[in-house]
Amino acid sequence: MADKRDYYEVLGTPRDASADDLKKAYRKLAVKYHPDKNPGDKSAEEKFKEVSEAYDVLSDDQKRAAYDRYGHQAFSGGMGGPGGAAGGGFHDPFDIFREVFGGGGGGGIFETFFGGGGGNGGRQRRDGPQRGSDLRYGMEITLEEAAHGCEREIEYERLNSCKSCHGSGSNSGSGRKSCPTCGGVGQVISSRGFFQIQQTCPDCGGSGEVVSDPCRACSGTGKARERTKVRVKVPAGIEDGSRLRSSGNGDHGSKGGPPGDLYIVVHIRAHDVFEREGDDLHCQMPLSFATAALGGEITVPTLEGKANLKVPSGTQNGTTFRLRGKGVKVLGEDRHGDLYVHVQIAVPTKLTSEQRAHLEAFAASFGEAHSSGMEESFFEKAKKFFR
Repeated sequence: MADKRDYYEVLGTPRDASADDLKKAYRKLAVKYHPDKNPGDKSAEEKFKEVSEAYDVLSDDQKRAAYDRYGHQAFSGGMGGPGGAAGGGFHDPFDIFREVFGGGGGGGIFETFFGGGGGNGGRQRRDGPQRGSDLRYGMEITLEEAAHGCEREIEYERLNSCKSCHGSGSNSGSGRKSCPTCGGVGQVISSRGFFQIQQTCPDCGGSGEVVSDPCRACSGTGKARERTKVRVKVPAGIEDGSRLRSSGNGDHGSKGGPPGDLYIVVHIRAHDVFEREGDDLHCQMPLSFATAALGGEITVPTLEGKANLKVPSGTQNGTTFRLRGKGVKVLGEDRHGDLYVHVQIAVPTKLTSEQRAHLEAFAASFGEAHSSGMEESFFEKAKKFFR
């Protein structure tokens, strides 16, 4: 997809161009680069294909909405394709080939370039109910919200039925008529010798109908963007990157078709204290030298509050303690993961003269036995290494 030019750039129109502006731009370029006018010119033929591909996408409300959100990636197989603007993998994985490359009677790009069989069987108008596009929304929550569950209200924009024309696209409500250019089939065919080029009708966009008195609010599309609010329930134990489905809250369908779905992708914000690993939590806990040497009880943080932890005497730096059931709730189950506390012995950086004297006396009291068992083991291994 990286070598494709932007579709708006191909047609020479701004991104907010109306349907009429797109149609005019397409007509002008299609006439300029049409194979009948440029016999044997491979460059013109490639440009004609590029222009036809761009208009095939931008003349369709659902495809254009997908392209505006995700660019060419919307049709790469990972973002849902036309009619499924977001959330790759929500539909049949072969739908994108049926939509973009034909084979489903929709006048796709493959048919546009190479013909659809030469008969009426390859020219089916897209006048049946069409499901609305799926939408994708990224929502960030805290680790505490992920562990305990929460309910959030989100606001997003979607295509809905135009309130001015009640979705008809016509000011009067009865201004739709059969397209005179394609005869109501939604496809036009041009011949070049033995070859036929079939493509979406530039006047009706493949619907087979045109609006004689287009609604000013929606420019005849029958749809308008509006802000929508939805409450989302996040289950306890949800993991980063999980997707929640809100059925029927995607873009509005066409011609009586059902709306698409809204998919909420959950992102968990990094925590200042804890790191999550599955259902377990990890944290680094400072430990004073005195407590590490003598042992004692310390207070450690958990997602539920504070907990007491007994530290045995002689605890070494990096020792890990496990607190069972103090991790994150397991999704869909009545149990929790564990909390792992990794202690880091805190070495004082500033000492008073009295503290220094006491520490020097402490070190001197060890004499020849100053080395710990760990140090002795290390030096024994080092001797073997240097022999």
